[in-house]
Amino acid sequence: MDDTTSTTDTKPDNKTLTVNTNERSKVNNNKGGGRIDDSDEEEYDAEAWNTLSKSFKQVQTVLDNNRSLIERVNENHLSRIPDNMSKNVELIREINGNISKVVSIYSDLSANFCNIVSQRRRRMRMNSGHAEGSED
Repeated sequence: MDDTTSTTDTKPDNKTLTVNTNERSKVNNNKGGGRIDDSDEEEYDAEAWNTLSKSFKQVQTVLDNNRSLIERVNENHLSRIPDNMSKNVELIREINGNISKVVSIYSDLSANFCNIVSQRRRRMRMNSGHAEGSED
């Protein structure tokens, strides 16, 4: 039996994200003590999606700010007014600082996501071990 579902989410920028979930793993279909409840699985999925969503929103905010700063730098440069040109030094420093923030957010995202995946794998191994032990 194919247990495939599809979820579609349209973002404000009109980009669409479609997520397909297929059959549950053998561990999840096991009728013994090693069964992972759908609620546990959904909890981990929700945590992973929330982590991704939060981080991507933070990154987008910083990138939007950089877009605005870059526009100001370009306007100052085109004006050829010495005072405006000198303001670009500070604006460019802020842009560089924002790039560092983006790198930090992605680094944290990677660590958090790896942690979530590791926790899920540990739990699945523990539960499948219980199922194997109960068959003896």
